[in-house]
Amino acid sequence: MAISRRIVLHFPRRLVDRPIVYRLIKDYNLEFNILKAAVTPDEEGLMVLELSGKQQEYDKGIRYLTTNGVKIQALSQDVIRNDDRCTHCGACITICPTGAFELESPTRQVRFYNEKCVACGLCIKACPPRAMELHF
Repeated sequence: MAISRRIVLHFPRRLVDRPIVYRLIKDYNLEFNILKAAVTPDEEGLMVLELSGKQQEYDKGIRYLTTNGVKIQALSQDVIRNDDRCTHCGACITICPTGAFELESPTRQVRFYNEKCVACGLCIKACPPRAMELHF
């Protein structure tokens, strides 16, 4: 059975110059879509990706990553809306490329669907009360 998950990879300094993601393709037959990346030589790296493949191969690929020192988190753990700060102004709705925000009728409240979010950060810049937060 094929699965697809959005995950955040944290690379330690010693791994940023290695072909870690390439091995996921070659050795574990996984497909990936890079949603966001910040990898600098001699520093830590961060990559947000959607990883797809057969469950067994996915599990082996995740084991390979963790064995080599890559920390893995589900993307949904890192994108948060601070509901106390949100004024439901709707600025996030027009800027979001994935439709992770929706205006609910008739309450006029903005709903956030973190499973649609790709952590691009556009909503953070657009949000006047700074209700959106990324925790990588």
